[in-house]
Amino acid sequence: MPIEFKDKKFHLYNKNLSYIIKISEHGDVLGAYFGARTDLCGVDVIRPVCNSFSPYPYEDDSSYTPGIMPSEYPVSNGCDYRTPALDITLPDGSKTLFLKYKEHKILNGKPKINGLPSVYTENDAEAQTLVITEEDNGKNITVNLYYAVFEDFNAICRHAQIINNGENPVFLNSAQSVCADFPEGDYEYIHLCGAHTREKHIERNAVHQGSQGFESRRGASGHTENPFLAFFEKGANEKNGNVYGFSLVYSGNHKFEIELENCAAPRVTAGINPFSFRYKLDKEESFSTPEAVLVFSQNGLGEMSQTYHKLYRTRLCRGKFKNLPRPILINNWEATYFNFDREKLIKIADTASKIGIELFVLDDGWFGKRDNSFSSLGDWFANEEKLGGNLKSLADAINKKGMKFGLWFEPEMISEDSNLYRAHPDWAIGIPNRPKHYARHQLVLDYTRSDVRDYIVKTVSNVLDSANIEYVKWDMNRNITDAFSQKLAPDRQGEFYHRYILGLYEVLEKITSSHPNILFESCSGGGGRCDPGMLYYMPQCWASDNTDAVERLYIQYGSSLVYPMSSVGTHISASPNHQLLRTTSLSMRACTAMNGAFGYELDLSALGGDEIEEMKKQVEFYKRIRNVITTGTFYRLVNPFEKRQASWQYVSEDKEKSIVYYSVANALSCQPIKNLKLRGLDENAEYKLGDTVYTGRTLMNYGIFINDIETESFNRIIEIEKVTPI
Repeated sequence: MPIEFKDKKFHLYNKNLSYIIKISEHGDVLGAYFGARTDLCGVDVIRPVCNSFSPYPYEDDSSYTPGIMPSEYPVSNGCDYRTPALDITLPDGSKTLFLKYKEHKILNGKPKINGLPSVYTENDAEAQTLVITEEDNGKNITVNLYYAVFEDFNAICRHAQIINNGENPVFLNSAQSVCADFPEGDYEYIHLCGAHTREKHIERNAVHQGSQGFESRRGASGHTENPFLAFFEKGANEKNGNVYGFSLVYSGNHKFEIELENCAAPRVTAGINPFSFRYKLDKEESFSTPEAVLVFSQNGLGEMSQTYHKLYRTRLCRGKFKNLPRPILINNWEATYFNFDREKLIKIADTASKIGIELFVLDDGWFGKRDNSFSSLGDWFANEEKLGGNLKSLADAINKKGMKFGLWFEPEMISEDSNLYRAHPDWAIGIPNRPKHYARHQLVLDYTRSDVRDYIVKTVSNVLDSANIEYVKWDMNRNITDAFSQKLAPDRQGEFYHRYILGLYEVLEKITSSHPNILFESCSGGGGRCDPGMLYYMPQCWASDNTDAVERLYIQYGSSLVYPMSSVGTHISASPNHQLLRTTSLSMRACTAMNGAFGYELDLSALGGDEIEEMKKQVEFYKRIRNVITTGTFYRLVNPFEKRQASWQYVSEDKEKSIVYYSVANALSCQPIKNLKLRGLDENAEYKLGDTVYTGRTLMNYGIFINDIETESFNRIIEIEKVTPI
């Protein structure tokens, strides 16, 4: 896996992919190739034919037109009218840079990004990193471009570092993580869009002339647009076609843009959203962009997803839980909401322990005077009157029933009706002497402030250390408005959104690293901040506040494009569902919820004997298969966004076992028999399905029949095991 440098060209490669960069005769850093493994010899930058309105920087070479050439990190206000990667205001008010190649170095391994989460290596042999240094001597600006290539993953990790070497401050108006120019062709793209309770729905579009893309301006990665883009050749599908994934390891405002302009080829940029962004760099200060993880697949969307799944599970998630099966939990939220006491919690726990559930999670309402959504956020001390004792006594009671104990927090928020707000009203984000904007009756704490961060680390840690707490659900139930900090100078208010995220990452690093035996789950009204940045600190995310079994088919299918299913929180809730009032069978709810970190969220103590017995069987079954769900290879078989059914498959790493899920999202009478072709098996091995033995080749090429009459809530979970020769 060497990084080669020859004839002013860099070749980053492994056995499956190549990424080639050229230093032009004028010192510009240009992209020559990104795709399936090729050889360096013969690959060069294709110089497009210029036209009379293409400006050029060299009077004696009018054919050298940067505005239609593939630049690795283009700047604004020069010859390139397309979206820049870097837009900067210099001390004299000008914005034009002339960045030229200065030097480079090749590092074994992959360095960390200061203050930001990123993919990591466990030893230096896993990856190499190229650092290309560009410089504008006249304006004292240096840009370091980082490229990491892996031995065993078809991925390139990119980020940039901008340094002010001058005496006077400069201002970054935009600093993107990645710019990638592609050859001319017909392309499509997929993004994951939606809303609260409708996250990560797949939208597929053709790339057209002009600019297209998506963004978040909410101070979080957001329910509406996940920080992920799949860019691919027209017609690519699950198994075929060249596909390029772009995933941003960041939890704040982001922007992804595809631009097809003039006679130029398509350009993809991704990074921090320039919206309300203006970052001041004083003398010798630097700014690092978040990491963009680029994945290449020559075999369609499925292979792209599998690369992200394994890379993110094993080299983004950290700690003891990243490869471990998740405990089956019961969360009391939809069972009780705020209306509970100790007796009610113990009743639910009694039933849960009999079913075989392993973790009891106490959700909102345990702290301060929190009996509704109007008060107490920020007052992180137990309401002992409501709990019938302190947290330790409750945790001990749960532990005696053979279950672990977990707790919900919302540490980024503050209620006006709280001791914390009465003591520190300036800790809430807002503009002094101006009206406030509310959401869900709460305000947001100013994580750009060190005193706020220190308070949260101390108070949350005190709670975690007060009892045997083994799970935390970390929630964020509103987005940022009135972005302003009373601790930032006027010329640094444009840094607020990014500094908030940096502050959040600092808090998460301190709390999670000091409590390595706690399993942390992120949440933001469900999937409002389900992104790679959060996975670095918390190996799973509550995918959506919508627990409806049918709607979750779409949410979880969309999540699977980039996120490992072991990181996706999934629960069985009551029927009719509390969000959509839809009625579904218990087996349908289980079929959906067993695709990820499985649990329950309903009043178990109110259920009848038949339902309890069915749940016991569900728990036993999931315990038997969850190793495959956690570490197996994932295949999408039927797309619910295109069909009326959903189906996917897990195959264990040794191909000894496979689990197939099939659900009907919308039943149709007189539906033809479904022939489900499986994937990922050993074609020469024999597998047992029920009482019948098939070869892997037959199951993949001929398939299995789903010949039941379709009805609402129809579903199947099919176990397939390799037959051991006698």
